[in-house]
Formats: sequence, C-alpha cells, structure tokens
Amino acid sequence: MSAVSQRLRMASVSLMALMASLAVPASAWAWANDNNTTTPIKHVIVIIGENRTFDHLFGTYVPKPGQTVMNLLSEGIVNVDGSPGPNFSKAVQNQAQVTQSYQSAPTTKTPYSVLPPFMTDGAPQAPSTTSPPFTTLALASVDTGLTPEDQTLLLTGATGLPPASVDTRLPNATNLPSGPYVLTPDVSYDDYASSPVHRFFQMWQQLDCSVSNATSQNPSGCLADLFPWVEVTIGAGSNGKAQPANFTDQSTGEGSTSMGFYNVARGDMPYFKYLADAYTLSDNYHQGVMGGTGANHIMLGSGQAMYYSDGKGNATTPPQNEIENPNPQSGTNNYYTQDGYSGGSYVNCADSSQPGVSSILNYLSALPNKPKPNCVSGQYYLVNNYNPGYFGNGTVDTTDTFTIPPSSVQTIGDALNKKDISFRYYGEGWDAYVQNPTSPLGSIYCNICNFLQYTTSIMTDANQRAEHIGDLPDFDNDLKNNSLPAVVFVKPSGLNDGHPASSKFDIFEAFTRRIIDEVKAQPQIWASTAIFITVDEGGGYWDSGYVQPIDFFGDGTRIPLLVVSPYSKGGNVVHNYSDHVSILKFIEKNWSVGTVSATGRDNLPNPIASSSNPYVPTNGPAISDLTEAFKF
Repeated sequence: MSAVSQRLRMASVSLMALMASLAVPASAWAWANDNNTTTPIKHVIVIIGENRTFDHLFGTYVPKPGQTVMNLLSEGIVNVDGSPGPNFSKAVQNQAQVTQSYQSAPTTKTPYSVLPPFMTDGAPQAPSTTSPPFTTLALASVDTGLTPEDQTLLLTGATGLPPASVDTRLPNATNLPSGPYVLTPDVSYDDYASSPVHRFFQMWQQLDCSVSNATSQNPSGCLADLFPWVEVTIGAGSNGKAQPANFTDQSTGEGSTSMGFYNVARGDMPYFKYLADAYTLSDNYHQGVMGGTGANHIMLGSGQAMYYSDGKGNATTPPQNEIENPNPQSGTNNYYTQDGYSGGSYVNCADSSQPGVSSILNYLSALPNKPKPNCVSGQYYLVNNYNPGYFGNGTVDTTDTFTIPPSSVQTIGDALNKKDISFRYYGEGWDAYVQNPTSPLGSIYCNICNFLQYTTSIMTDANQRAEHIGDLPDFDNDLKNNSLPAVVFVKPSGLNDGHPASSKFDIFEAFTRRIIDEVKAQPQIWASTAIFITVDEGGGYWDSGYVQPIDFFGDGTRIPLLVVSPYSKGGNVVHNYSDHVSILKFIEKNWSVGTVSATGRDNLPNPIASSSNPYVPTNGPAISDLTEAFKF
C-alpha cells in the first residue's frame, strides 16, 4: 500500500472512530476508493456454484421475443420435449482407440450406435444421518445457506439404487441414442444424479480439437464428440494404479452421464429461468481451465494458473507421483498412467517432452492465430484439485501430501488492496473450518475454492485474513449493516453448491434466491449492485457451444452466467465471448484497477466478432469485460 493510500486509510479510520462516538455506525464507511467507479455499479457480488454446462441447464431455453440464444433447441439438436431433433446428428458421440501415447484429438474413431448406459456413480442411494439427503429436518438445519423452508430440499432425491450401477430410473438407460438425452421427468429435477469426469487432460480429449476439423463457424475445430468415451475409458483417473481386472464400460460408474440435460422449457430450473427472463443471460461464457474446481477458482481469482514452488515463490519440481501422465497404460485403451485425485495434477507445459504436453502444444501452434501456451520454463502448473497451502488459521498445511505449497501468485485481492478498494470472500462454513477442518460443518466448506487461501499475501497476515475472508453469516451482517465490501465472492458449501452427486441444482437455485432476496431487501445496496451468478466449470457435461483456444489451459466448455442488476433488466441474451477472467476485467475496469499480473488473461483484448457469427472473436484470443450485459 502506498504512503498516500495509508494516510487515506488512517484518515478514514479516524473519521470512523469519531462518527462511532456520535452513534453513527462505523460499518457504513467505505474504503477510500470504493465509490470511485466508472459506472453506477458500486458493489459486485459473484456467486459461484458447481459443475453444470450451459446446455445441461439452458438447452431448451426460449428467450424473450427479439432475443436469440444458441442451445440444443435453437440448433435443432433436440425438440422442445427433449427428444432428438432434426439436427441430432450434430451431437453424435464417438468411441476411439488410444493405446500408445496421449492424443487430445484421437485419430481412430467410430460413432456409438448406442451410448454406454446412464449410471449412478456416487449419487446417494438412501437418506443418511451424516450426508444429504438427510433423514430428518433437524439434521438438515445445520445448513446456513438455505432459508428454513428450503432446507427440506436436503431431505429428498436419493436414487434408491446402488452406487456405480445402471440408473434404472431412466427407462432407456441401457438404450440411449448417440447424443444428448433429457433426464426429466424420469430422473426428476429434485433427484440426486451421477457426476461426470471433469479433469484436465480428459476434457481436452472430450472436446477433440483439431485444426483439420476447423470451419469458418468453428475455427477451433473442436468437435466435442468424445464425452462418454472418456468417461468409460479413464473417468476420474487412475491414481497411478493399474487398470482393474475385467474392465468394462461400466467400471468407472459413470457411463454416459455427461450427455444428460434438464428441460427448462418444461419447468426445470424455474428460478434461473425467471432470472434469465428478467435480467441478462450470457450464452457464450466459459470455464477458464479445462478440468475441475481448484484450477478454475484459481483462474477466477487470479487470471492465471498457479505453479508448484518451494513455498517462497521459487519454482521447483513436484514429486513424481504428482505429475500428470495421461499416456495409456500398456495394454489399455486410454487408461492414464498417472492421474487422479490422489495422483497427478501438475504439468510442465513449457516442456514438449512431458507426457501429454506435445499433443496440445502442436494443436495450438497449428491454429492460424497461434495462441501462446502461457507456460514458463521450469514451472509445473496445477491443472486439477489439490488442497491450498494454508489452513484457515494461517498455518501451513503439512498434513496432506497432495497440497500445493504456499503461493506468491497474485490475485484480484492484491490488486484491490493496492487501490484501497474493499473486498471479501465469503465461504459458507469458513468459521467451523478455521476451528476444525474435519468437523461436520468445517468439512463442507470448500477450501480448494477459495483462491485467497492459496496465497502468502493474505494467509500469513491475521488482519488480512480477518478482513478479507468470512462466513455466510458475515455476509448477512455486512449487508444488513450497510458495510458490504465493494467486491464480494460468495461460495456455498458442498451441501448447497449444486455439484452433481453431492448436491442438486435446485438447492443452488434456493441458495442464490436467498442471497438475491437479501440484497434486494437493502434498497440502498441493490440500487448500485451487479450480481454475477455462474458455476466454476461444466462438470464434464457436454455442451454444443464454441470453445476458443486461449492458451494451454483452456478455455473449456460453456457454462451459465446470469447478470442480475437494476442495470441489466430486460431478459437480454448477450453473445460476446467471455470466461471467468471476464469478471476480473469488469472489476478492473469499473474501479480503474490495473491487471492482476503482466501475463494473465485480464490483459487480453475485448472480442471483435462478425455480425454473421457473434460467438467467435476474429481478434482472438480475446475475452469480454462483460459491460455489454448492462445498460448504463
């Protein structure tokens, strides 16, 4: 913080103390530059759910007259009832053979005539006393993110079927056509269902990107035609273990879960449909990184990937069993050598000799615009999920091998601190997690989601932790006391985040509705607020949208983005290409904050697109700053 900034903060503190003595609530005072904005927006609230693609939720959405949307219905892939449409063949899925070295775009493919079965994976079989769906409302009442009337959602939706079995709730579970299929009404919108694989090298294969397939409408050449094949050949990873004996298309427990979608045109997802009809929806917003939760939250907070270090900012080499090796094990078809939640998660993508790397680098270099990989020599980047380097109390986590060391990578928090702009990350369950990470409440807090928790600049300073990380009740209190920071990130717990198998999307809808209703109940806050509602990543679900190759790390599939604000009313659908870092770009532009780093994606230009294809930037790599979502 500069000397001038320090004097401003000290002056502000003195004024706050004076006004407190006069019975004026000190919490009503903002940081020095909170109100120095380029738009009427004085508060940004980002709500982040989990693991759903745009088509998985909005595949049959019909916008208001005068608006257009790209989805399963508009492309003729499905009919309004969810049945195969006249252009269903555009979504056909293939199986492939990869038996030597990793191929992000396999060369040997044949279409599925019938998809692998829809399966239960890890969805809960029956109500439980320890995890949802709970057996009683008393057990569900520990949840702080839902209103009491919505806590009943935590009691319903068990499959009634064994884990990793064919999900016979869907009558044609073993006879599915080779493309997307509707889940409801047989698997209801309130039911728990399985979770597809959502990891880095798996998603590159699922998207099947090759310049040889490029067209003017799809210049990336990504066909998105290998989603179920990746699910059944490798799934969530090997953890370095040998492929199990008698391995089949049902061994991973997923089957073709990735191709299921909900039917918003027939009543699914009612609250998000209301928000889309009333405010602004983007049908061209993407997860920033191929793969899963941790890497995407880091990209959301920093605009760049995070690398393995000695804990003091110096890049070093991680243990061998933590380095990704997606080459198939001998005698298998695409069963990775080293990958999984307790296995490989780091990639040295500047070294083309590393397993899996050359396939992606060769693809990027063959593109006409030759996007830079954005990989620094000697750095091993985290591309999947490892615990952050710090516990909530600021001590270094040395208890788990699969923990990324304390990081010096800068985040939007550092950029806002330098400019004296208030911000806070509210993670539901944080307080219990700080006291005991393994407690029932502490364990539902998402530590890998909090991008601040990885960083030395925040976690080694008790004042910074107290100022910038809070729990959901802190959000409630700050809002009611008119002390809500200028920039806010809100993360629901694992009960409420909408993650398939462990949560339900109607629960995330209820969580979001509660937050929005609370904000609207404070008219002085609501009048100048923009609420961005999205998910961390697509969760491995299929999507029909265009994907722009930005660098080695992504982008990934389209995911939903709703923009709720007095300045985003009208039921508009915006098509500018954007991803998670677009939210950073909006924050930076609104408060005149510089980019987080010199090399992050927030340095990319805004997209320019032709009128004939608004989804594809002609000046790519490029991502929007989301100002098109507003009418100021």
